[in-house]
Amino acid sequence: MNDADAHARRAVEAVWRAEAARIVAALTRQTGDFTWAEDLAQDALLEALAKWPASGIPDNPGAWLLSVAKRRAIDGWRRRERMGQREPLFAAEVLDAERADAVPELGDPDRIDDDVLRLVFVACHPVLAPQARLALTLRTVAGLTTEQIARVLLMTVPTVQQRIVRAKRALADAAVPFEVPDRSERGARLSSVLQVIYLLFTEGYAAAAGDRPVRPEVAREAVRLARQLRALMPAEPEVDSLIALMEFQSSRFVARVDERGLPLTLGEQDRARWDRSAIARGSEALRRADAAGRGLGYYGLQAAIAECHAVAPTFDATDWDRIVRLYDALVSLAPSAVVRLNRAVAVSMADGPAEALDLVAELEPELDGFRPFHAARAELLERLGRTDAAAAAFERAAELEGNDAETAVLQRRAAELAARGPVTAVGGHADA
Repeated sequence: MNDADAHARRAVEAVWRAEAARIVAALTRQTGDFTWAEDLAQDALLEALAKWPASGIPDNPGAWLLSVAKRRAIDGWRRRERMGQREPLFAAEVLDAERADAVPELGDPDRIDDDVLRLVFVACHPVLAPQARLALTLRTVAGLTTEQIARVLLMTVPTVQQRIVRAKRALADAAVPFEVPDRSERGARLSSVLQVIYLLFTEGYAAAAGDRPVRPEVAREAVRLARQLRALMPAEPEVDSLIALMEFQSSRFVARVDERGLPLTLGEQDRARWDRSAIARGSEALRRADAAGRGLGYYGLQAAIAECHAVAPTFDATDWDRIVRLYDALVSLAPSAVVRLNRAVAVSMADGPAEALDLVAELEPELDGFRPFHAARAELLERLGRTDAAAAAFERAAELEGNDAETAVLQRRAAELAARGPVTAVGGHADA
């Protein structure tokens, strides 16, 4: 592959990550066929790979891809001898495609003019199994590769590929319409929709791959979708809880990387750079959720944990005991290995690294291929003065899939430990 081809491929991958949801959503609305829409988008990507090395990257690559995909749709309609019926509708939809993304007023909960949120609701249809919904939406909404999705969902790549193919086939067989379901059907999809939006935010907050540890534009899109969802479902406290969680975490974006673009831990961050307005919005959203009187759910408990970090004046002043209690409640509600890992890290700050290391060791069979597991284990070993083991754990974490900036930090920490030999140290809590 020559330099022009490599540059074009990087550009196509970047555009797809940023624009996948809007492109596929617009094509789905215009064609009425989700599966065909994604095929059209993929065909446009292939055309970009063929043409951009010679022609250069367009000024608006997302618009270029959408235009190519629309032309292919028209060609497809012609071949099906249905252009006469479809052309007027297509023209009207193209003219309508530029409408604003304004959030609808709360007084009109059934009106939502957002193609991406429609796409999320389609991909979260109950006809699909839960993991299939997540795999499909991470592909089409977040623009992740199958390898990245496999990492996020702790699955193998072939399993992810099979679930995406089967999900698209199931949606086509069920003729699922491209629309937000009526109020009687929304509750059945809400949990999946919330999960998809949060996974989209997570990709912005801690990118699964690439050379950027954070992608604020992706996280902002997730927050925008959550606000649209709240306008549609204002009485659902978990929507407010998710908004609160994302606001708290968004508040740290500017402080999460150093001048070289490398990620910083919570203990290393300059808290004066945290966005206090985002923290205030998060606290207000969490109060709304709590006022519903149903108790905090999955996102509410995570938001409460994030608020503990957000309001602590210093790293050492963090209320780690309360965080552990909140994680105890979260483990009872959603006892996943990742939640237990995060609880173990909190225990290490409240009660010391030795007890936490035992808790982490219990998770190795489930999380051996998960980079944060080995990074957390490495930090605990470092705090216990076991520098050789800590260096090996950092090296193991660096070998696993993740973004390049994160890899560089893990490799640097491994090298530093290997160079200094056994020294007891107290490290900062990894940003989470």
